[in-house]
Amino acid sequence: MNNGPEPTASNGDVLRLYQALARITRSLRRGNPDAAIGHGAFSALATLVTDGEQRAGRLAETEGISPPAMTRLLNYLEEHGYVARRPDPSDRRASVVVASDAGRALVLSGRAERLRALQERCDQLSPDDHTRLLEALPVLEALGDETSVDPTRVDVPTGG
Repeated sequence: MNNGPEPTASNGDVLRLYQALARITRSLRRGNPDAAIGHGAFSALATLVTDGEQRAGRLAETEGISPPAMTRLLNYLEEHGYVARRPDPSDRRASVVVASDAGRALVLSGRAERLRALQERCDQLSPDDHTRLLEALPVLEALGDETSVDPTRVDVPTGG
């Protein structure tokens, strides 16, 4: 069974980046142990708040989960008043999902809490590290841009 490339000297930095991003994300999520909903539900709800109403299938694709899993997640969110379903204006046989006011408020407060926690961490960086982080933002943004697979799109600063 092949689970991808083994860590080597050439891709060790990629592994380090992956692990660092995972640790940062995980620690920010754990910063709110009293969250009203889990991470997966929060992510889907945040996508609805950011991208607007959409069909459940498209949301499942965006979130990288199966349509049945998305249906269960949306049922949960709907039961708790965080989303609503309504007929798709382009095809009345289908429905779209939209974040409710309560869902929008939950996402905005959750984001504010995570941003506050991240700001606290950034405030602890040395001025040089803060500058390096800001210089790396365009590269990190390009890595997160799913529409671009061209790694040469952004100049990557080299050490030294």
